[in-house]
Order: sequence, then structure tokens, then C-alpha cells
Amino acid sequence: MQKLFRILVRIVLRIIARVELHGLENLPQGGFILASNHLGRLDSAILYYVIDREDVIMPVAEKYKAHWLYGPLVRSLGGFFINRFDADLAAIREVLRRMKKGGIFVIAPEGTRSKTEALQQAHSGVAFFAAKTGAPVVPVAMTGTEDRRVLENLKRFRRSHIIVQAGKPIQVRLDESLGREQALEAATDDILCRIAAMLPEKYRGVYAYHPRLERILKSEASTLHPQPKSPETA
Repeated sequence: MQKLFRILVRIVLRIIARVELHGLENLPQGGFILASNHLGRLDSAILYYVIDREDVIMPVAEKYKAHWLYGPLVRSLGGFFINRFDADLAAIREVLRRMKKGGIFVIAPEGTRSKTEALQQAHSGVAFFAAKTGAPVVPVAMTGTEDRRVLENLKRFRRSHIIVQAGKPIQVRLDESLGREQALEAATDDILCRIAAMLPEKYRGVYAYHPRLERILKSEASTLHPQPKSPETA
């Protein structure tokens, strides 16, 4: 069913959008966690468009369980529902079980679509699963999927321009000098700052001035534009 759904998604997206993909060479062959920002309803479809595999693990918010369309669609795709605001042990066990088999776990660390159309404070679930399984995390940044913008373009019979950027995989290591909750938060902030670094400034939201983001941007700038050596060190 996932294969058929992916074909349909690609047909529809090619009609309503121009999707620009970057960094797909960063996606590992085995199991990994794909963590992305969450702007609109098209985000999940875009990720199915990007990932050409049958073992995608994409939990859906429990509020859609009884929805006339999303409920049956999620079940037919082998998906399941998760309570985003409480410790949903059954859903957590299901994710871990599927990841143990080498599946790709897709997660939006913010937990819900951003009403500000910029990054919101993330939950630490992404760091928890990364630390628990040892799976690498691939940060993904998307722009152009905002519900407001997509709807406006559809009304004008204009294609949306959607850009998807995948970053290099991150191996999460919790800081042992911190308490567990603090360590998970720090690891989550690192992942979100790596997503923010791939986004235009207006999308960076609560992470715009995070010290970790500043260090990442400086590191990237020095790599792209290395400073000339002084006569003493040349």
C-alpha cells in the first residue's frame, strides 16, 4: 500500500508543486531517524515523496484516529496513532520494535504544525529514541509547505515551490555531566539547531539566537570560507 500511496503522492505533488530536493545523498541505507520541521499538512506527503522505501515509521497524532479520511488512510499504510502530550507507552514500544528491524522513523520534534510558520520549541522525544536505539538522526529542513501559502497558490492555479534539504546524519551522545532530562533537552536543541541552520532566517523561530546555532553557522562559514593564515603560522 505504501508503494501505491507514494506513486499517487508523486503524481499529485508534480501537479500542484515544484519540489526541489537537496542532500539526499545524506540518507543512510539502513535504519535511521528523520527529524524535520513541521509547517503544514503537506509535510508528511513530502516525506513519502522523498523516501523511496517501504519501512517508513510515521506515527500520527491521536486526534486523527476518528477522522473520516486520515484514520483509514493511516491504518491502510501500516501506520499507528500516538498521544503526543503523554507518555504513550504502547506507541513507544511499537516505534522501538519497528526500528529494531531497521525501519526509518519519521518525527517532527515540534509535535505539531507551527502557527508562526517558524520553528517552535521541540519535545525531547527525538533525542530519546536516538539515544535508546543508537540510530543516526538525519535533520531535514522544509520550506514552502505552509498551509496558508499552499492554499493561496491552489486558488491562483499556481504551483508551490517546496524545498527539502537533508543534512548530514548525527550520532546522538547524551552529555553524562547533565541530568537525564537536561541531557535529552540539550541533544534535542542540537538537532533543531542543525535544522535551523539549513532554513532561511525567518523560519528559525525560537532557535534563531540559540548559542548552538551560532556555533554551527560559524563552523559552516569557516569551512566554506577559510580564513587566510597569518605569516607566523603559514
